[in-house]
Amino acid sequence: MEVILLTDVDKVGLRGEVVNVARGYARNFLLPRKLAQEATPARVGEVRKVEEKRAKHEAKTFEDAQQVSERLGTIELRFDVKAGPTGSLFGSVTPTDIADQLWEKHKVRVDRRRIGVDSIKRIGRHQVPIELFQDVTAEVRTLVVPEGGELPPDDELDAMEAAERAQEEAQEAELEAGPKQELDLDALDAAAAAQDPRVSAETEIQPSATDVAAELSPDEFDRAVDADPAEHAEQP
Repeated sequence: MEVILLTDVDKVGLRGEVVNVARGYARNFLLPRKLAQEATPARVGEVRKVEEKRAKHEAKTFEDAQQVSERLGTIELRFDVKAGPTGSLFGSVTPTDIADQLWEKHKVRVDRRRIGVDSIKRIGRHQVPIELFQDVTAEVRTLVVPEGGELPPDDELDAMEAAERAQEEAQEAELEAGPKQELDLDALDAAAAAQDPRVSAETEIQPSATDVAAELSPDEFDRAVDADPAEHAEQP
């Protein structure tokens, strides 16, 4: 099924692209979440017009690309985003976000598909490579900053990332270990009996004379006393 992406979707495509995906994936995920819309002929026609208009502003020759590369070398992009305490973003900065900011703030048009990074998912200072033309690639300094704050020093950023990675590894190790096993008391008793010759699984507690007497009828008790008076004598 063909759909038009309304935002960048990892491993699927960039915003505005027409992509072919499984019908179930489109119906159950992309369309309900408003990540895409059905690719009708009219909508596809509009997408093609936008692409053609954008292409007019991109470098057409090696010389054009070199001029754009020099311009990009002087630019620093900044994205203020929501982030957690370890520096992970609540979302991401996508190639489309980078291309849009270059155009909106600096009037530099680049092909989003030639931006050489995946979605950025951590705060930090990034060098984003962009292929402008054959044998012409520029890098754009890009700051991804926590909303309402500033970027900490690089060593602190490295420590935050290392702490998050250690936490993830600990969680993965715990999942791999599985739930803790409960003690099998019966198995422990059997093992103890096997190791101690004084204890046997076949040994039974012998009932006392008093216990036996309690289960006898009066006549049976009298006959038992006559047979063995010592055994049934009362204990002082």
